[in-house]
Amino acid sequence: MGQIMSRFNHLEFSEHFEEQSSSTPAIKDGQYYLAQARQAFESGRFEEALRAYAKVLEFDPQCAAAWTGQVKMLIELRENHEAKLWADKALELFPNEAELLAAKAVALARSGDLQAALTFSDAAVEAQGNTPYVWLARADVLLARAEKRAEFCFGKALTLAAQDWVVHWLACRIYCYYQKFSRGLQLAQKALEMDATKAVVWLQFGRCQLALGLPQVAATSFAHARELDPLCQADSSEISDLAQSGLWRRLRGWWRQAFGS
Repeated sequence: MGQIMSRFNHLEFSEHFEEQSSSTPAIKDGQYYLAQARQAFESGRFEEALRAYAKVLEFDPQCAAAWTGQVKMLIELRENHEAKLWADKALELFPNEAELLAAKAVALARSGDLQAALTFSDAAVEAQGNTPYVWLARADVLLARAEKRAEFCFGKALTLAAQDWVVHWLACRIYCYYQKFSRGLQLAQKALEMDATKAVVWLQFGRCQLALGLPQVAATSFAHARELDPLCQADSSEISDLAQSGLWRRLRGWWRQAFGS
């Protein structure tokens, strides 16, 4: 507990948060950092989003969205134990916050505590939690439990956010976490149909393709991601897999031509 509190004390009160420059001066209040957190999250920069949510809490310690956002980002960073501890702290303030309960359920499920995960997921639904995230989180828990009901929950989430690329991207990420890449590929493709300008979706699309044994098309997807956002790129294991297929050298050459690096 001491380590987790030390980490978050640094996150919440650091004066060295890296702020994005803007040609138009903005009032840097809680709402400003909440928007920054959302932007970082939707760019796949989860650590940056975590810091931004911490800045929100400096301005408004009672902001449930910021507390919940931190738990969600820790899950995306695969820091499930820390996510659970932070959720516990947040639930002392907001015991009936549906998405917070749902996020704790995911952290528990991914930590292997499947019965407790289902209990918290039930509580999230009972707390008037009819939001896409609550249903995605329930699907996550049910996939961890290898239950077929997960598909129903995915369906509920996607129906509630039928035209929202973010929800489809998140659903894809959940499927990929549980190595269900064919289903993830379908959702990434759907998200791209909604908005083909999102580098994080191209990156996720490429990960699905690579996992399904399609390195050539994966390389193209990674290139699209890098073209849209030079900071968005495959990780080292994905690069290794591409290198084994002989495509990485060609991809690097394309990037050098496109970005001069």
